[in-house]
Amino acid sequence: MSTPAGSLKIPCVLMRGGTSRGPYFLASDLPADPAARDRVLVAAMGSPHALQVDGIGGGHALTSKVAIVSRSQRADADVDYLFAQVAIDRAFVDTSPNCGNMLSGVGPFAIESGLVAAQDGETTVRIFNRNTKALVEATIRTPGGVVQYDGEAAIDGVPGTAAPIRLVFLDAVGSKTSGLLPTGQTSEIIDGVRVTLADYAMPMMLVAAADLGIAGDETAEVLDADTALLARIQALRLEAGRRMGLGDVSKLVIPKVGLLSAPRRGGTITSRYFVPDRCHKSHAVTGALCVAVASRTPGTVAYDLAASPASEATRGAVAIEHPSGRIDIDLVFAADGSVARAGVIRTARRIFEGNLLVPAATLAA
Repeated sequence: MSTPAGSLKIPCVLMRGGTSRGPYFLASDLPADPAARDRVLVAAMGSPHALQVDGIGGGHALTSKVAIVSRSQRADADVDYLFAQVAIDRAFVDTSPNCGNMLSGVGPFAIESGLVAAQDGETTVRIFNRNTKALVEATIRTPGGVVQYDGEAAIDGVPGTAAPIRLVFLDAVGSKTSGLLPTGQTSEIIDGVRVTLADYAMPMMLVAAADLGIAGDETAEVLDADTALLARIQALRLEAGRRMGLGDVSKLVIPKVGLLSAPRRGGTITSRYFVPDRCHKSHAVTGALCVAVASRTPGTVAYDLAASPASEATRGAVAIEHPSGRIDIDLVFAADGSVARAGVIRTARRIFEGNLLVPAATLAA
């Protein structure tokens, strides 16, 4: 089939990764120039428009995400992964954060794109995240050397079951800042509110929900409708970003925000995760990792709200309750008590593959 006049044809695979969804591209199929690449991504998703009606975005932060994958030149990685969050209401692409949910699809995509040779049984893909300079190992079921998507693993926020994808984050401390606690404090006060500023896989501002006048177990819809709460969160977040060394974050999606409270359903802690202008319908993986590590770090807002582990042997098992259920994180501690690695189970699904058409004029400055 010929390309329609005035259009660019770009190979693309649409995938669900964890509780997110978006197009996966080979880096070689996109413009090398970052500005031109971002214009293509904005056009592809259909921004700026509330419904992204002229593109393949879903009109929500969770469905306006992009994964860009390439063969890695690093000795310790198989592929490089660049995550892009495409704004919905403006022509803006943010590549400052990582997305652990979209990361779930990188391994299968890399194998099926010929970047990594599949093994019989399971294949581990070593992924270097270009956003945060972190290494992640993704283990995918590949019986007979073929990616398996069907399986028995269920993750809250996604209907049905699928094959488990095991993600292990190897060096996620200080993903975008100077360390786990970039200000050097386990908690501090911003405009009269106690917060913890933490960075493990994702820079976050953690706040006790009660300190902002809510219970912490509200639905995402209720929280999104509370304009006063959203304005208060944004004001605190701007100062948090400055203190964390991120500068003016008014146009960035980091730091993310976690409104925390005690668990209700046998978990470790309850979290409402803001992305940052809406509450996540479930929970981001990277944000869950940050909340989990903070919940096991004495002196933080999260630690004070978290249920204590039954024993030292269960200290690394952290269950975060969120609007759609819970997400389980497995922490492994080093001899000095720091987190050596963190693991989580996700699933993914290849939805469609083909060519995405965007206006050729998109490449014009």
